[in-house]
Amino acid sequence: MSLIENLNKLFDSRIRLGIMSALVVNKEMNFNELKELLAITDGNLASHLKTLEESEFVKVQKGFIGRKTNTTYSITKSGEKAFKAHLTALEKMIGSMK
Repeated sequence: MSLIENLNKLFDSRIRLGIMSALVVNKEMNFNELKELLAITDGNLASHLKTLEESEFVKVQKGFIGRKTNTTYSITKSGEKAFKAHLTALEKMIGSMK
């Protein structure tokens, strides 16, 4: 069994890695908070969030604050499980190189 076998290809992107890291730590975040935290453009964030949503790793809730739309994102149970498995695989890979 190779060391990279348990790595999840979806988390190869530093942006998706950043989104998942932020959502593991925070119960939920809105679009602008994620955009500011990751310092990326609207389009770039939207495309990565869509990929994570389609994989059912991230849940999207759309609502309003006053008259303004507010979209919040949270990690799903399967997303958290997959992300933690990815991090464990990374730790094992790093540990084997010492």
